[in-house]
Amino acid sequence: MRVHVLTDTPPEPGVLRPALVLLLLMTLLLGLIYPLAVSGIGQLLFPQQAGGSLMQRDGRVVGSALLGQVFKGPQYFQGRPSGAGSSGYDAASSSGSNYGPTSKALMERIAGDAERLSQDQPGQAIPADLLTASGSGLDPHISPAAAEYQVARIAASRGLPADRVRLLVREHTQGRALGFLGEPAVNVLTLNLALDAAGRKDATGSP
Repeated sequence: MRVHVLTDTPPEPGVLRPALVLLLLMTLLLGLIYPLAVSGIGQLLFPQQAGGSLMQRDGRVVGSALLGQVFKGPQYFQGRPSGAGSSGYDAASSSGSNYGPTSKALMERIAGDAERLSQDQPGQAIPADLLTASGSGLDPHISPAAAEYQVARIAASRGLPADRVRLLVREHTQGRALGFLGEPAVNVLTLNLALDAAGRKDATGSP
């Protein structure tokens, strides 16, 4: 009968050295060289996306096309409700509200939003995405129907023809990815920037 005794004998030097060399090599390759190469290729081929898809107005960064934000004033399109952070759209607290479908707080919030939004189109059904938050709380998009629901208010507050506002919505509607994935969507930030640009053109008399 054989008895195997476990000991704390350190591994042979001939075994330890290759292991340490491999550890160092993989650390350099996967922890330094590979990330730098991927970042460099991204900056070279897709500089806008690699930089965070930042949007500028008059040389000043006003947000990212990847993150929703709060827009104040009736002259701007509004995005989806957000449960991220205490005031919404907090990228450091990305999450939903975690309210269940029978939550009283959720029902009260939806009822309040519905009452406010119904002033835009009295008697019309409110698109669901204007009443429900996304899972991340940071979704920068709304549906074309949600944008259309706000056209009358935007046009009245800016003194623009509704058809012109509607044209801007169509121009900033993104189709399905690869032609069949997901649903058409409108990026709220890029649309609002286009609205501001249209207002400045009218003020200067430019076409």
